[in-house]
Parts: sequence; structure tokens; C-alpha cells
Amino acid sequence: MRAGPGQTVAARYQVTDRVPEGEALGLRRLATDLHSGVPVLLEALELPEVLVPELAGSENFEASRWLDPADLLTAVRAVLARIPEHPRLRQVFEVFAEDGLVWVVGEQPTAVGLPQLLQEEPLAPYRAAELAADLVGALGAVHRAGLVHGQVVAEQVLICADGAALLGDPVGAAAEEALARGLGGADGRRWAQARTGLVGARAERWAPELLGPDAAGGPEADLWALGVLLQRALTGLGPFPEATPTALFAADRADSAGCGPLGPLVDRLLAADPAERPTAEETGQWLAELLAHAPEPLRAEEVVPQVLPVPRPARPLVPRPRRGRAVAQLPPEHARHAGAQRPSRLLPVLLVGGVLVAMVLGMAAVVVFAG
Repeated sequence: MRAGPGQTVAARYQVTDRVPEGEALGLRRLATDLHSGVPVLLEALELPEVLVPELAGSENFEASRWLDPADLLTAVRAVLARIPEHPRLRQVFEVFAEDGLVWVVGEQPTAVGLPQLLQEEPLAPYRAAELAADLVGALGAVHRAGLVHGQVVAEQVLICADGAALLGDPVGAAAEEALARGLGGADGRRWAQARTGLVGARAERWAPELLGPDAAGGPEADLWALGVLLQRALTGLGPFPEATPTALFAADRADSAGCGPLGPLVDRLLAADPAERPTAEETGQWLAELLAHAPEPLRAEEVVPQVLPVPRPARPLVPRPRRGRAVAQLPPEHARHAGAQRPSRLLPVLLVGGVLVAMVLGMAAVVVFAG
């Protein structure tokens, strides 16, 4: 079932709208949990029909069969049980299989997707640094839990109403990796082909260490993906041509000069040797130092999602002291003297009132004596 608007998945989640499908991200649907009324995001991975060569010579020949989701669900649920709670990491509620699809049910806050913002124009460097600081905070929590995120791509980044970034969960990537292993088995070449069919040739998904015969991606692959995402968000172009995974590194990497003050960090994140890339914690410290000297204020207190990112003034905001603040900060005895020296606002009213009363009394006296 392709889960169109109005249809219900698992007799619980009623689809309300389709999400524009990014490359190799599968089905994505907005839905409402009929049990709680909460909006959720449904992401589905389709289980392909695979050939079974060992059945080719049998009398009961079946050229293919649907891949059994049991092993895949076991692997995905093992990852789900280990996902840490973090304010910048999207929560996952449930994982299940239905009609040849593995569905991941996650939270859907009021937010704008990063791809929508990047359609208008690239991000300003310090705005990108703010978002990257949120992302590495979430990645650090994932890595400390012994997991790899695997999907640090723009489609997995939401910009919330307060301007902060929310990173999608690592369950979808775990499902893709488990499916690629199930399809490719121990054959590294078949695994690479299966993974290419699932995730495409996006540079974020192919750190150099994932291209060898003994491909294995660790936390360093997530930092590689962050470097690619930053260069894409800052310049509008990825650092590599993306025809095929093997062609990613056939040409020279695009210059990071367009990344402005984030250029040195992007260069470190895109180091070919995983050992030379900074960790999530080191990246967070680097970003914190950059933002501490930013020539513009940090994210605004209130942000309307439809106009993100927030336009910022050319110079820092200077807070203005409130009226009477200086007296309130004086010692008590000085404050009393300051209050005593300040003329009362009622004095002009009392003077005018006194003059009017005197005039009325004078006129009354003239009338009495004249009578």
C-alpha cells in the first residue's frame, strides 16, 4: 500500500499528506495517530522482491520471493531500544512491517524542513554554524550510545519554531543498512550495489571508508556527512560530483572557500582519513568558539516557521536599560535620597488645583460682602 491521503496504516495512523520524496529516502507521509490525535511522520522502506537462485532447479520453481522482514525488524528494533533521548534528536514511537513495507513512526513537530529553506538561498555562515551546533549535539548523544546515525542529510533536518535544528532518528539508516546486508550478504560488491540502490550516490552517505571491500562506517562517517551537508548548505553545491558512489572521488573536491569562516571546519570534516576528522564533541567546541565571536546576535527569541531563517540586523543588538533601573540598583540609603530629590509628578496638579480653589473662595467672598 502506498498510503495516500485518507488511508490508514496499521489501523492506527491516518495519512493526511505526502512529503516530497528526497532521493533514496523512500516513502514519507504525514499522518495523525487516531489513538492520541498527535501528528506523526511515517517513513517507509520497501522490501524488494529478491531472486532465490537455489530454487531455480527445483520442480516447484519460484523465481523470486519477498524478503522476510523478520530479521530486518529485529535489527531495527535493537537500534531503536538504544536510541538516547536528546532535545535535538527526533523521537521514534514505533516500527512495524505491513504489506511489504517497514514503517518507522516518529514525532512531527511544527517545523520547516531544511531543504525548503535551501531552495530560497544558501545559509549565512553563522546561521549554518548554529544549526550545525544543534546537529553535533544530537550526534554526540547517538555516538555515546554506541550507535552511528547514518542519515545526516538535509531531508532529516527540521528547523523548529524557536530556530533550533532537530535531527531525524537513526532508525531509517539502520533499516537501510540491514536490508543492504540482507541483499548483499558477505559479498562486498553485491552489498555496495544493494546499498547504492537504497541510498543513491549522495556524498553524505558515502564516506571514503565505505567504498572498500571491507566497508564499515563508524561515527567518523557521520562527521563526514556533516561536512558535506555544511558545504552544500553554504554554497548551494556539494563538494563532489554525484553520478555514482565510485565517481565521487574521481574528481577534485570543490573548494571550501565559499564556506566563509566555516571553511577550516569543513576541510577537517572532509578528511579522507577517518582518524583525522574531529569528533562530535570537538566539532561542537569549535563551533561554540566561532559563535562566541560572531558579529551577529544568536537566534531570535521568536521565529515564525514560514519565514525561517530569521533575517538579522547588520550590527549586534544593544539592550537598553529600563526607566528607573539605575535607582533600583543603588544601595538602600542612596535610593531613598535619590527618590527624595526627584520632584513629584502630582505637584503641578496640586498647584493648579490650589489656584482654582482660591479663585472660587474669592468670588464667594465678594458675593457675600456685596449682598
